[in-house]
Amino acid sequence: MLGEKELVKLFPDFADLVQPSGIDLELDRIYVQKTGGSLIDNEKNLPEIEELEGEIFTLKPHTAYLASIKRKIKIPKGYTMLYLPRSTLLRSFVSVQTAVGDPGFYGTLMFMIYNHGDFEYEIKSGDRIAQAVVFPVEGSGEYNGSYQEAEE
Repeated sequence: MLGEKELVKLFPDFADLVQPSGIDLELDRIYVQKTGGSLIDNEKNLPEIEELEGEIFTLKPHTAYLASIKRKIKIPKGYTMLYLPRSTLLRSFVSVQTAVGDPGFYGTLMFMIYNHGDFEYEIKSGDRIAQAVVFPVEGSGEYNGSYQEAEE
């Protein structure tokens, strides 16, 4: 796992969000599911989503949402990211569910956020909801999947 100094070198655009052992990730937008989806024979049929309005979002109890993260991320070749929820959310009965960030990925991170509690939970765009922990990976290739965005 990499510490602060290495993280700032590898991710200078996130220097203000670097913590002792990871990079804090800020909420951008929240989306609700509008249709069903499927994954059959590796054919992705993603559900349609609708963006919630405003800067403060109210998460209904026992409801899942998609959350986009501010700032696009570029994971250098030779490194991978694991994403963990911030403890404040967990203490509030809200989880952040994530996937692995592969070497070479560039784009907007999307996580699922779920309010497990019996009460509404409010969260604001810009709040830190997860932390990226970075590990070196020897002999890695590069991500070449359907969620790759063109670099600007």
